[in-house]
Amino acid sequence: MFPRVTAILVVHRGGDHLRRTLAALDSQTRRADALVVVLTEADADARELVSAASPTHVVELSQRLSFGEAIRAADRILDEPASDADALWLLAEDSAPTPDALAALVATLETAKSVAIAGPKLRAWNEPDRIAGFGRTMTRLGRSVALVDDELDQGQHDGLSDVLGLDPAAILVRHTVWRALGGFDPALPVVDDALDLSVRARLAGHRVALVPEARVEFGGSGVAGPETGSRARTVRRRERATRAAQLHRRLVYAPVATLPLHWLTFLPLALLRSLRLLLVKAPGSIPGEWAAAFTTMFSGARVPRARRTLKHARTAGWSAVAPLRMQPDELRRRRQHAAEARRARARGREQELQFLGTGGGWVLLVSVAASVALFAWLVGASGVGGGGLLPLSDGVAALWRNAAYGWRDIGTGFVGAADPFAGALAVLGSITFWAPSFALVLVWLLALPAAAMGAWFAASRLTERGSVRAVAALVWAFAPPFLIALGDGRPGAVLAHALLGWLAFAAFGAATSWAAAATASLLFAAVIAAAPSLAPALIVAWVVALAVSGRAWGRLAMLPIPVVALALPLIIDQVVRGNPIALLADPGLPVASAVPSTWQLALGFPDDSWGGWDAFFDGVPNVDFRLALTALILPLVLLAIAAVIAPRIRRAVLALGVALLGFATGVGASHLAVATVGAAEIALWTGAGLSLAWLGLVLAAVVALDAVRRGPALLGFVAFAGVLAAVLPTAIGIAADRVAIAPAAERTLPAFVGAEADNDSRVTTMRLTPDADGSLRATLERGRGSTLDEQSTLADTAETLSAADEQLAEIAGNLASRSGFDPDAAIREFGVSFVLLDAPSDDADRAAVATAERARTALDGNAALIVVGETDFGALWRFVDAQADAPAAQIPANAGGWQAVLITVIQLVVLGATLLLSIPTGAGRERDRGSSVRRATLAAGSDLETEPVAETETEPVAETEPEPVAGTVPEPEIAEPTESDADGASADLGKEGDDDR
Repeated sequence: MFPRVTAILVVHRGGDHLRRTLAALDSQTRRADALVVVLTEADADARELVSAASPTHVVELSQRLSFGEAIRAADRILDEPASDADALWLLAEDSAPTPDALAALVATLETAKSVAIAGPKLRAWNEPDRIAGFGRTMTRLGRSVALVDDELDQGQHDGLSDVLGLDPAAILVRHTVWRALGGFDPALPVVDDALDLSVRARLAGHRVALVPEARVEFGGSGVAGPETGSRARTVRRRERATRAAQLHRRLVYAPVATLPLHWLTFLPLALLRSLRLLLVKAPGSIPGEWAAAFTTMFSGARVPRARRTLKHARTAGWSAVAPLRMQPDELRRRRQHAAEARRARARGREQELQFLGTGGGWVLLVSVAASVALFAWLVGASGVGGGGLLPLSDGVAALWRNAAYGWRDIGTGFVGAADPFAGALAVLGSITFWAPSFALVLVWLLALPAAAMGAWFAASRLTERGSVRAVAALVWAFAPPFLIALGDGRPGAVLAHALLGWLAFAAFGAATSWAAAATASLLFAAVIAAAPSLAPALIVAWVVALAVSGRAWGRLAMLPIPVVALALPLIIDQVVRGNPIALLADPGLPVASAVPSTWQLALGFPDDSWGGWDAFFDGVPNVDFRLALTALILPLVLLAIAAVIAPRIRRAVLALGVALLGFATGVGASHLAVATVGAAEIALWTGAGLSLAWLGLVLAAVVALDAVRRGPALLGFVAFAGVLAAVLPTAIGIAADRVAIAPAAERTLPAFVGAEADNDSRVTTMRLTPDADGSLRATLERGRGSTLDEQSTLADTAETLSAADEQLAEIAGNLASRSGFDPDAAIREFGVSFVLLDAPSDDADRAAVATAERARTALDGNAALIVVGETDFGALWRFVDAQADAPAAQIPANAGGWQAVLITVIQLVVLGATLLLSIPTGAGRERDRGSSVRRATLAAGSDLETEPVAETETEPVAETEPEPVAGTVPEPEIAEPTESDADGASADLGKEGDDDR
């Protein structure tokens, strides 16, 4: 009698995976005798596909079960196996076998009666020439190891036959053995289910074999086995499931006498493994490590049930399994290979290791580790999108063109001034010239370390104590407005916060060094370019510093020159429009946010989310988390206020003044909306002002801690602990990838348009976006779509529509409605080739959905349009008469005229001169030889003091010297240095930057 093979197919999602798998089953040379399909929360499309396959049985489950439980549910409706030759073929929706796969598997069971389970060669779903899995084994300590994983299939492993275990997808198991062994262990729902079944089969006297002739294309979508994605969340889930499976198997396989010992070691092992995860910069995996330990320790009856099942079927000793474990020499070889890879990654870090000897080095390491923990899911991405983020232009030339006065290629286009922020983006994009959009990924990954080091260097101007500097750096790096801006995808706010610390560092030395003053002026321009709402506060601070600077006013006077050169064309355009308040508009893509209350602003939260604490305590009665949150921030505020009783009263007043200016800026921004998107008004982002306020608080706290004789480190770290606790929900949300941003492709239009853009860089797409009020917003996008450097506050803050915009609105309105309008006007007037209708979001209002449906109906019925189809970005149509290189889509010749050339030349001259002035030309000279020791210890990059000495030393002589100007290092009043002396002053980050010996 021929063996009866019952194929059991588990379906979760359906779609293309299921369609391809069903087609593969239908093409088998040796067809399954029966097909049982298990549907778990399947949708109508999946049911339709399954119904078309004419299965023998369909089992529908109301909840999603693991692969093993789904197979068990199917087995319940099957009859008893007629003979030992009958078999079950366990399939998932993403396991598509080649036509001869089942025949090869069945042949193995027929010719080798001792083989109970046969497994195919799993190949990658989209890369069938690569092996996704081919057998599993265990180390002597029970860790599961893949025999073959992600290798090019050249037949090099086709000699494998008997193995210890298999992956679950597409294995063929004798029906009698399956029932005798009780199927997969319910305690192993994701990882090692088939390995455990194979081990039990081995102990029951059966064999487990690989069949290289049986090939199955496997998607790894998580139906059978763990999901194989590389996203941080997926990796963490997989690591947790793997660890839980290992601990469970350890308890199941261990002798009875050793069970208590194994159980007691789980928590100490979790602690040791957590320390290792910290060392390898993987703190995101620590919660999963502890969760796996606790889940296994308190799993109830799972372990006893699994031990009873193993004991009932076992007929052989563990010696039958030992030869199939991974041998020590092979394990050693794999470890050596991994060590070589780690050493290769570690090469070239000598400079970093040397920097570890200073306090700044440790701060840098901590901040880098925190950045990796928060943004591990961005590592390896080529771009980042969401929130206010868009790709950058493909070429460096386009970046710099968008940074200059001239044609603004947004909407219908116009001639006008560029936002200074576009210049900052051009600099960033030029750094990664081969892939400009990758610069935004680097900004997000390096923002936290850059901010921390900026605050550390700024604090080095005010204190010699490494612990106080470290506190300042960490508090600044974990400031609420900074983390929220990172999560919301606000590039301007992120850059402004990261640069404010460096601006403070340079400004402290600007009074006594031309090089430092030039550096400060460039940073001053960059901060205002990134966050124009800070301009009033920074200008007030500059005026105050200028008034108290004495004979140093000449150097401080140059601070606004670069920003004036960059912003003056924009200022003129907005004034001519009669809308000067629009100069405060946030640059880049406008992003709406809820306006915070004054209480929230006072705590440093730029929106109404309370930093995530409101969601954390949602539904908890009689708990006012706002008071607890206030208590967490209070230590920092009290330290800052205490600075007024410190010896350095001028520094304290200046720092607290900056804090008040920043808070006032945040409050003002919450009441001001100057940009619009469609009919919606976009309020100014309050986070930029709060970043400035936070900087003032941090610097004032540094002044206060520096005056404390005993225990400044303890007080500082108490303040930091409160801040860290306050932002913990925000940080967890970022680390868990529950934020607005995500890795993104380098385009904002469908791939079909992108392919056209390869031949016609000015191909134009009319984008129609249904708004919440039922209106339809029309915009024009060229090439691959809108870019961040193209955005213009002139367009976002326009109070009236231009004639071209009104014409575009009329054309779009007629296209999206049934009318006798001539659609060729879109081609003739604007060179439009495509029409893209954005799909309403899942939570869109009825008005937006209705508008989209009416527009789709009208566009489908327009004879001038060809339906391209549905895309990831919406429905796409192409004009029948679309022209390549349409004249109306080109940038007008000589856009901007002689004004553009003149403005660009002036800006380049001013910036070039400032940049040359900022470059140090000598080592610098000290003004006061008597304070040389103190000034040497203040060198920002080479400070090596120890905290005990700093706490017990007597007050330095410099305490009796005249008060410094604008927060500079204390020094005696002397005659003004010559120009050559000032020009030779060093602004190197490792030196004081204001010494003229």
